[in-house]
Amino acid sequence: MAYSYDDQNIFAKIIRGEIPNDTVAETEHSLAFNDIRPQAPVHVLVVPKGRYVCHDHFAAEASDAEVLDFMRLTARVVAEQGLADGGYRTISNAGQAGVQEVPHYHLHILGGRPLGRMLQPG
Repeated sequence: MAYSYDDQNIFAKIIRGEIPNDTVAETEHSLAFNDIRPQAPVHVLVVPKGRYVCHDHFAAEASDAEVLDFMRLTARVVAEQGLADGGYRTISNAGQAGVQEVPHYHLHILGGRPLGRMLQPG
């Protein structure tokens, strides 16, 4: 699949420093920041700094260094936010049917309370 990346999406602007954010952690290839509309006591977004639209785009085309950096930052955020023992959820929406609101790959890390079922039987 060919991916079309929009350089004007809000996460691209955050990564470039054009829009402020509440940074939780930053590495060479990734940025983690608090969601502006938290859905749980802890709601952190982890984004790669590269131009990736969704998870499968990132998984298929990111360099090994970018993938490792992203995964290790995710683990660091979970540990530093104290979520490992109590549990947490990660969510990545992709495309229209997945209700992806920003066309830049991002992983939601949510925790700090019981989250309930992710999807209802339907």
